Amino acid sequence: MIKGLRTACYPVTDLKQGKAWYTQVFGVAPYFDQPFYVGYAVGGFELGLVPDGTPGADGGKVFWGVDDIEADVARIVALGATVHAAVQEVGDGIKVAELGDPFGNVIGLIENPLFDLKAVR
Repeated sequence: MIKGLRTACYPVTDLKQGKAWYTQVFGVAPYFDQPFYVGYAVGGFELGLVPDGTPGADGGKVFWGVDDIEADVARIVALGATVHAAVQEVGDGIKVAELGDPFGNVIGLIENPLFDLKAVR
């Protein structure tokens, strides 16, 4: 049984630069920091950076919840991201956007007024 988002892993070619950038974007320091993996606790979920693999936009998409998608897109673009897919409403007041990180990965953002935090397990 799938229980929801647990971990999103992004490969980075430079772990030090990746750690610095993602720390700014998510506003938290890593709780686990080793040469083979850097882990962040973000809203009850795991964000992992791995130094192996190839960054790119062709992998799976992970969408991180935000309260004000336009403000977060602007903030993250100011930190060096690019807009991969602009903010769009997809129905029922739900908005999504995709940003390219400096390493070639895509970060999805979602503003979902219907998201039930109590349902997170």
